[in-house]
Amino acid sequence: MSDFDRVIERRGTHAAKWDMMAKVSGITAEDAIPMWVADMDFAAPPGVTETLAAVVGRGVHGYYADTGSWAAALADWLARRHSLSIDPAWVSPTPGVVAGLGLILQAVSEPGDDIVVFPPVYHAFRRIILANDRRILDAQLVERQGRYVMDLDAMGARLTPRTRVVFFCSPHNPGGTVWSAEEIRALAAFCSEHDLILVSDEIHCDLVLDGVRHMPTIIAAPEIADRLITCVAATKTFNLAGAHVGACVTSNVSLKRRIDARIAASGLGSYNAFGMIATEAAWRTGEGWLDQLLPYLKDNRDLFDARIEAAVPGARSMRLDATYLAWVNFSGTGLKAGDVAARVSGGARIFASPGPQFGPGGETWLRFNFATPRPILTEALDRLDEAFRDLRA
Repeated sequence: MSDFDRVIERRGTHAAKWDMMAKVSGITAEDAIPMWVADMDFAAPPGVTETLAAVVGRGVHGYYADTGSWAAALADWLARRHSLSIDPAWVSPTPGVVAGLGLILQAVSEPGDDIVVFPPVYHAFRRIILANDRRILDAQLVERQGRYVMDLDAMGARLTPRTRVVFFCSPHNPGGTVWSAEEIRALAAFCSEHDLILVSDEIHCDLVLDGVRHMPTIIAAPEIADRLITCVAATKTFNLAGAHVGACVTSNVSLKRRIDARIAASGLGSYNAFGMIATEAAWRTGEGWLDQLLPYLKDNRDLFDARIEAAVPGARSMRLDATYLAWVNFSGTGLKAGDVAARVSGGARIFASPGPQFGPGGETWLRFNFATPRPILTEALDRLDEAFRDLRA
């Protein structure tokens, strides 16, 4: 059994979540708690650690030979976990999903083209689009019955002749929405109608809670396979973000050829051996670990939601079905966004991700990463309780 309650000291280990917190947030307290970056404070699956230890023990660290076992391990994982059958030949490894998104943009669009995103959404979408001299076309999500939905009619009215690509986050970050097959099919039909490439970022697909099932876009809408690129990784699932390995998957030979050409042109066709070996080991040995992790994350989610809403009258945590990223709306508190942020960062000494960085619709929200041992989570919740105590007087 994995001990997810075990607190592992990460300060001073080049852990971005902990060691970059003061620089990014301005919170300099030595006991500050990071609840921003989306990595977990848990040890990776034992099979990963044992595999890497064997690599280190050999003492020879030459170039990685891509013999096909990595893509095969991914295909096996998707088949077991999501009943999704892919051909390993469809897989292009990339230095993480975000890098893959940039390579896709370079492969299928031109500078100045419009790229659709569904805000509030993962902030790196916006960053990579702008860094590649493309323009963001926001199709803001609508909240209904406590979850997000897409307004495709409103999106259609905003399209331009230079709209080329749709970035789709499934499951959605933030908010934890797991899209239904019907919602995915509607989006797929929209992309077909308007001749758009659909890029489905499914990096959180394994982190589903309460027995909810992730619906891969290719299963929901196989008819869109010729214009679909799916991005996946082991890094979020198994806490291997530092491996910086992801994959672009498409059955369209022409699309894959264009992506591979960008990989080659960027000098990225020689892969990080430690990252490739670690992620393959995770897919091959980590399933039992993940089955233990998910109930722990569910209990953390339930604890966080109950206590934040009790501590802060008017605050509301969106009921997420996936991810470990609580999405909390403070608009009902009567406080200004700056006051909320000051109480969280100054009073509670917690760094949460600011809602505005996720785009339109995030102005009154904060995102909290609760994938941390329960002693740390409980301490964070105690501090939040104290920081907003006057509102309960």
